[in-house]
Amino acid sequence: MSKTRRISCLAAAASVIALAATACGAPEDEDEGRGAVPDDATDCANYEQYGDLEGETVTILGSIRDTEADEMMEAWSYFEECTGATIEYEGTGEFEADMAIRVDGGNAPDIALFPQPGLMSNFADSLVPASEEVTSLATEGWTEDWLNYGTVDGTLYAAPHSSNAKSFIWYSPSYFADNGYEVPQTWDELIALSDQMVADGIQPWCVGFESGGATGWPGTDWIEDIVLREGTDLYDQWVTHEIAFNDPQIVAAIEKAGTILTNEEYIYGGTDTISATPFQEAGYPILDGGCALSRQASFYGAMWPEGTNVAEDGDVFAFRFPESNEGDNTMLVGGEFVAAFDDSESTEMVRQFLASELYHNARLQTGPWSTARQGVDPANATTPINEFATEILTDPEVTVRFDGSDLMPGAVGASSFWTGVVEWVSGDKTAEQMATDIENSWP
Repeated sequence: MSKTRRISCLAAAASVIALAATACGAPEDEDEGRGAVPDDATDCANYEQYGDLEGETVTILGSIRDTEADEMMEAWSYFEECTGATIEYEGTGEFEADMAIRVDGGNAPDIALFPQPGLMSNFADSLVPASEEVTSLATEGWTEDWLNYGTVDGTLYAAPHSSNAKSFIWYSPSYFADNGYEVPQTWDELIALSDQMVADGIQPWCVGFESGGATGWPGTDWIEDIVLREGTDLYDQWVTHEIAFNDPQIVAAIEKAGTILTNEEYIYGGTDTISATPFQEAGYPILDGGCALSRQASFYGAMWPEGTNVAEDGDVFAFRFPESNEGDNTMLVGGEFVAAFDDSESTEMVRQFLASELYHNARLQTGPWSTARQGVDPANATTPINEFATEILTDPEVTVRFDGSDLMPGAVGASSFWTGVVEWVSGDKTAEQMATDIENSWP
């Protein structure tokens, strides 16, 4: 076991010691202590193509930390054992700042897991383009929508890593069944359902935008979902600033979101609670019937209180954010991209492995995770919600668009958009005022 993985184990919080011990157990002697992975992931014959990398070290920097990092390292631990390579992973909570410091200081990691395509493009001059082999794996594994986000000025630099399905609305299947409610398929049906719930005496929506220094980001997802469903061309023009942020079509989309988010009858606790309610806990009242609906991504499946059964027939589950236009099949997504600053053979082999079906199938089984990698078996996912998300993400018929605020300049996507949403939902600004302020902040 590499030193990096041992350190990760020792640093694990007490609450996850058992899990961390499993993820970091000495693989040489205790295979029974490891996470369940497909048999082919443990067979060294499947790693012969990567050659003998004994003594080689590849460094990876990413924003993934804690338990999730341990689960990720577990998925590539067999690659390390079978090839002899050591992968030293470091997770940081200040990824954007750390990347800039390291690249400017000539100390870039061999590989970076970029959570934002726009951020990755800032470093294109320092990145190593994808080789023919990585390009072939990426083309085989992901749809053109995904490949476009790993491409800068026509050159592919990065294959995707994890993928999150963001266009989800959480609900209680039993509450729906008990009250005769049906999962809405269109926006109009969603509003009709919300009105019915109000008539039945419940405030239907639980909403929370509080997230420390990033307060407001859950609200940007709402608007992105609605703009995407108004039209993919409109969405693309918006995030690339081909049209202004305060274009009438975008203002109309914000106002459409406001039919839910600024409606006192709809919001559990009232609209003035939205900005102060932590997004992690926002959906919890669904469990006791306090509200019935909460919009959040697939990763929210890991945030429910201990003991919550997250399943199609469980305490909570999710359905897809309804479409506005008949025949559309869209999904707002997030994820990371595997980009390299080093062109050594060992780095190239790690890049190829991380783009492989072998790795993605193994990673599905080492902990809650979802992927858009074609060829994986969604049933390998460890939770029903990650299986559901992976089924959607690997469906080539689904049109995906990356989180809009992650594609916009940081001054907008990670600043004025966040604060603008809070001011708007709190009633301090109209949709048009909010949009105009954000437009004026665009670099």
